[in-house]
Amino acid sequence: MAKPAIDKLAWIEIQDRKVLVTRTRGKDAWYMPGGKRQGDESDQAALLREIQEELSVALDLRSLAHYGTFEGQAHGQPPGTIARLTCYTGTYKGTLSPSNEIEEINYAPYSMRPQIGRAGQLVFDNLKAKNLID
Repeated sequence: MAKPAIDKLAWIEIQDRKVLVTRTRGKDAWYMPGGKRQGDESDQAALLREIQEELSVALDLRSLAHYGTFEGQAHGQPPGTIARLTCYTGTYKGTLSPSNEIEEINYAPYSMRPQIGRAGQLVFDNLKAKNLID
């Protein structure tokens, strides 16, 4: 019997052909900002809450657009543990600032792909194939 996927939401923010990534305290990999739903939250509600908590900015709900859903091996989990990233793009208000468990933020070029969580690497590959990042 297959394990249920780890269901996460991710925000794709691109500036200067680089992707916004975060690193959590004590972790060695970078991830796209976002997180898990609480209770019966919608994708949008969970993403707005997570981004506010992690980066101290407010996503514009009206601007959110589904980019794609990607599944891959969950970083740091036993083999066969799948992470499902449901990704959205959207604009924000405020100044990006690491908060809560986030230690660092960075805009990552494709060359940083090996340092990205494994499911996130699939998103990087997709963005590169669409010529959205360098």
